[in-house]
Amino acid sequence: MKTFTLPDLGEGLAEAEIVAWQVGEGDKVVLDQPLLSVETAKAIVDVPAPFAGKVVKLYAKVGDIVPLGDPLVDIDDGAPDDSGTVVGDSHVSAAHQARGKPSVNVVPAGPKAAPVAVRAAPAVRALASRLGVDLAMLTGSGPDGAITSADVEAAARHDAPAAPESQALRGPRRTMAQNMALSHAEVVPVLLVDDADIHAWPRGEDTTWRLLRAMVAACRAVPALNAWFDGKTLSRRVFDHIDIGIALDTDDALYVPVIRHAESLDRARSRSTLDALKQRVKARSLSPAELKGHTITLSNFGMFAGRYASPVVMPPTVAIVGAGRARLEAVAVGDAIGLHRRLPISITFDHRACTGAEAARFLAALLADLERAE
Repeated sequence: MKTFTLPDLGEGLAEAEIVAWQVGEGDKVVLDQPLLSVETAKAIVDVPAPFAGKVVKLYAKVGDIVPLGDPLVDIDDGAPDDSGTVVGDSHVSAAHQARGKPSVNVVPAGPKAAPVAVRAAPAVRALASRLGVDLAMLTGSGPDGAITSADVEAAARHDAPAAPESQALRGPRRTMAQNMALSHAEVVPVLLVDDADIHAWPRGEDTTWRLLRAMVAACRAVPALNAWFDGKTLSRRVFDHIDIGIALDTDDALYVPVIRHAESLDRARSRSTLDALKQRVKARSLSPAELKGHTITLSNFGMFAGRYASPVVMPPTVAIVGAGRARLEAVAVGDAIGLHRRLPISITFDHRACTGAEAARFLAALLADLERAE
């Protein structure tokens, strides 16, 4: 009997959510046959069988969040059971290597709060039960804070609605929350803002393409922002190639697929690459490799609303460019006043990895490219 644990799927995550089992107890499996599908950092990944045999036990069910190294399935491979140790990922802790570990892993709910003392007569409690009102969410208006029938009826009429039930985040939103906490804990962010005068652009110009091209120009001028930074070793890796992570919005969460070697792409290839990434994001068919490894990030939030923002830098990258909504503004044109279209730009950079002067020169190079007519 061998126990297969959740392996390291190569994304640096501590857990994964089970979205589907491809096998059941009693099934026979062969080497590399898909056992189950899990959701990790915004991608769904099939986990293959590490050996052949008969499935004896499934340790978790669909919807469970399983920590790295916890058991997934017992498989009887017909070989003598010599040690009874966990087989699978070689990097799991000793605590996870004993057979018979409790099976189901669910989202931690945190410490339970002490029961709230509710002062209410039996008739009031019966009324609350009938009307679906949670007495613990009400403030009593009776003597010594006792809850009255009027309090219950008012809550039922939504004059004092009970708080909605708390739900644990799952899937992409859970990953987003973890990533934002990581950024807040590790990055020293500084924000720079300015406006690009894009009055010279031709009608119908592709804004996203111009932003990508301008970022390439800025990274070439100031490579310090096209880099990764390791806060533990205080070391920096500056890249020659430019892989731009571009934030794409969905109903589930924000996805950041990567446009590889943006410095080698022209207008047509940039647009076709971006359109293909958008389609795969929509279909949830992106591979984990397409969601990691970028050297700098772009957030074109202006297509929705907003002028300036403080975009979040995600380690190990050191900079993110944000573009707001363009608008007509009054500008000085010689001795006269004219209306020019201007594009708000925000840059957040990690001050541990680059200086303010470097970031300012990067912004200047970005604006210079954006303000070109062609």
